[in-house]
Amino acid sequence: MRILLYLATNLSILVLLGFMMSLLGIDTAQTSGLLFFAAIFGMGGSFISLAMSKWIAKRATRARVIDQPQNQAEQWLVETVRRQAEMAGIGMPEVAVYNAPDMNAFATGMKRDEALVAVSTGLLNNMKREEVEAVLAHEVSHVANGDMVTLALIQGVLNTFVIFLSRLAAGLIDSFLRSDEDGGGLGFLGYMGVTIVLEIFLGLFASIIVMWFSRKREFRADSGAATLAGRQKMISALRALQAHHEPSKLPDQMAAFGIKPRQGGLAGLFRSHPPLEARIAALQNFEA
Repeated sequence: MRILLYLATNLSILVLLGFMMSLLGIDTAQTSGLLFFAAIFGMGGSFISLAMSKWIAKRATRARVIDQPQNQAEQWLVETVRRQAEMAGIGMPEVAVYNAPDMNAFATGMKRDEALVAVSTGLLNNMKREEVEAVLAHEVSHVANGDMVTLALIQGVLNTFVIFLSRLAAGLIDSFLRSDEDGGGLGFLGYMGVTIVLEIFLGLFASIIVMWFSRKREFRADSGAATLAGRQKMISALRALQAHHEPSKLPDQMAAFGIKPRQGGLAGLFRSHPPLEARIAALQNFEA
């Protein structure tokens, strides 16, 4: 259903853009190739990134997948994820541990039944077992909600807009300059320069939308964790994160998938996670 929604959404966007160009008097015959290019590279690139997310995550964090538990703690970790996955109606994810002093965890993967859930040694060493259980439930809820796929859908649609509109605008600027008395136009380097500047500018606005969705999905995952593990356990886990002041060491490409919000940042609009205070308040009002 998600793939059908993905295709239908992007097809609708392409049709809408073509209709708008017709109304504006823009020759769609000259832009149909650009639309196709934008869709292939924008949406295709997003899903290639998603398909590689588990491979990238394992190598970026040097995570060790627990194939055979080496101790009681790892046995408990695997069994807890297995139980929660069954409750959430998804396939058993791979469970991994990575060495890092900060308290963090993340989930990623292209399919709900073939995901990866990883936790840091810092989280295992500094949280109580019931708090770790809640964090695992939070990550399992991300998988069950299809958050990774949905994020890729949104990113792919926005990529299409950024690629298409930046090149369309650069082409219009070039045509305007050519129609001037000098008739020089932008030239190849000028066209590429304008395109890059526009892509950066539009990409910033696209990032605001992506981060908005990322913040919304954290509340949903918290609610899912409250259902799977218990509301008080999830609140306790978030309070433990509040008390832990060390900045997250997750690589940039994995930060949006972590349980712990990144410290600092340019502004609230570009944060991947809502404030911990807001998440705790939402849980306190949550009714399973």
